[in-house]
Amino acid sequence: MFPRVKGVRHVGEYRLQLSFTDGTTSEMDFSGRIAGRGGAFRPLQDLEFFKQVRVDPEAGTIVWPNGVDFCPDVLYSLATGKPVQVPEPA
Repeated sequence: MFPRVKGVRHVGEYRLQLSFTDGTTSEMDFSGRIAGRGGAFRPLQDLEFFKQVRVDPEAGTIVWPNGVDFCPDVLYSLATGKPVQVPEPA
């Protein structure tokens, strides 16, 4: 299991600065992850809504008021370039 998100800060447009429990910090652009997506992701296309991002301390990831979140392991992998390890079936 990768470290979890402990902080988030909006830095402009659809860019967020994430900090992780191991001290890693990364600025990430989410525009490509939300552009043109429907359903629960549609509200994130509104910049004012996007800015309402917060850290969910229980899940250790970022979340918006409508419940949309991103997998913290994927966020850490994108921030560091370390691949997500998928356990082999038993």
